[in-house]
Amino acid sequence: MHNLTVGLVQQSCGVSRDLNVATCIEGIRKASALGARLVVLQELHNDIYFPQNEDTGHFDLAEPIPGPSTDLFASVAREFGVVLVTSLFEKRAPGLYHNTAVVFEKDGSLAGRYRKMHIPDDPAFYEKFYFTPGDLGFNPISTSAGTLGVLICWDQWFPEAARLMALAGAELLIYPTAIGWDPHDAADEKERQLNAWMTVQRGHAIANGIPVIAVNRVGYEPDPAKIGPGLQFWGNSFAAGCQGELIGQAGNDQEELLTVEIDLNRSDAVRRIWPFLRDRRMEAYGDLLKRYRD
Repeated sequence: MHNLTVGLVQQSCGVSRDLNVATCIEGIRKASALGARLVVLQELHNDIYFPQNEDTGHFDLAEPIPGPSTDLFASVAREFGVVLVTSLFEKRAPGLYHNTAVVFEKDGSLAGRYRKMHIPDDPAFYEKFYFTPGDLGFNPISTSAGTLGVLICWDQWFPEAARLMALAGAELLIYPTAIGWDPHDAADEKERQLNAWMTVQRGHAIANGIPVIAVNRVGYEPDPAKIGPGLQFWGNSFAAGCQGELIGQAGNDQEELLTVEIDLNRSDAVRRIWPFLRDRRMEAYGDLLKRYRD
């Protein structure tokens, strides 16, 4: 058996970066005390979800890698002896910014990074204004806790991204996330959105025969420009096994540390009875490289 205990730190974020980071560190500490060898933080955990509006001043939140946040979280990973998945607003060069996940090994060394590939541009999610699409491809990151297929939020809706990570040897799909409701949406619409979000990711687990970890922020954040209604981040961070079964799920209205135990050996057993990778017909998939089949 190759069991892995994973900590999912679901938190709310405010205008104080110091307080947000302190909440991250406390979650990491608690997860480590509960035996977690891998801890995952949510998308853009250091700050408010600033892409609710377009404001050049928000670029001041970005920082280089390596930089102050990577130095800090490297020391935290080393202190608590955990593999740590973080999410940062990366300043790569003047005028060039990315939404980047940085993974630290348990000794604090940099295991790897992933730059968000799919960038949304929707009301209250104006990420194309801030983030250049990633250029590092879909490459898993090797760590002492396993080979991690780290993707970010909007990436979770695209089966191609999950498949390419699986084909490159990922043992686990990980999605740091910041997704929420428009507070004006009707209750039934909110339920449809949440169900769709969970269903598509559980589908990635099933189609690829590997577990999925999704860590979402929680709580209401007003529009920084005071124009829109703000966002009610819906939490519901969860882990699903390689047949899509729910292993653990957080609530939708409060901060929560969720710890789950995942058996990484199950993937091999499941893929023997559901051999989707064996039965793929690569020679027939050429049209996937087209935007649409007119």
